[in-house]
Amino acid sequence: MAVLGRNGRMGSEAVRAVEDAEDMALVAALGRGDDLQGIVDAGADVVVDLTVPSATRENVRFAVEHGIHAVVGTTGWDDAALAELETQLAAAPGTGVLIAPNFAVGAVLAMKFSELAAAFFDSVEIVELHHPRKLDAPSGTAARTAQLVAQARERAGLGGSPDATESDPQGARGADVDGVHVHSVRLQGLVAHQETLLGNPGEQLSIRHDSFDRVSFMTGVLLGVRSVASHPGLTRGLDGYMDLGL
Repeated sequence: MAVLGRNGRMGSEAVRAVEDAEDMALVAALGRGDDLQGIVDAGADVVVDLTVPSATRENVRFAVEHGIHAVVGTTGWDDAALAELETQLAAAPGTGVLIAPNFAVGAVLAMKFSELAAAFFDSVEIVELHHPRKLDAPSGTAARTAQLVAQARERAGLGGSPDATESDPQGARGADVDGVHVHSVRLQGLVAHQETLLGNPGEQLSIRHDSFDRVSFMTGVLLGVRSVASHPGLTRGLDGYMDLGL
């Protein structure tokens, strides 16, 4: 297998994780500016993309074009890009791509728990907290959580969370993702943290996950590498490879 983004914080951690895995062989590790042909020449069957939003679409397009499975942890995939990828995968039977907003198993479970709980509470908001070097806001995990929560509330026949705010010129109420408010914090000393806050009259439920070290993401990365070949087509979210029984 191969890693793209070897010099980044996540990429370098992935290189170590693969090298330590007894059932994997790292045949290539590319950094910014390296020729993607290197993963083909090295005979990689799976590529892990942990690069930047401006590069990830071309990286995955190249991998699928050459019949290489892809495990993607880079954000920047909007609906149009996903639709284009699905069209490409339709012409590449047997090739699998996993695009996951988060590879920490606990974060994936917190997303699922948030989705399950959302149908039973009047109010829901999301707070995500990351290191100040993060390039996007809100995080991909928070955006995906908000989408899942919104879908669950729609299925349950619930409207938006009650909110009497009439004036917010400074945007203090945060981003609106499918009708769910998401608040982003960027602070030195943090890695990756998220809390879903759910409220009913007289009660509150908090679903929180904390990653204190990037090694927390490697369990999911390795699960993705081991599973992607048996899941052709596009899988969105690591939970697609986890038997949650839900």
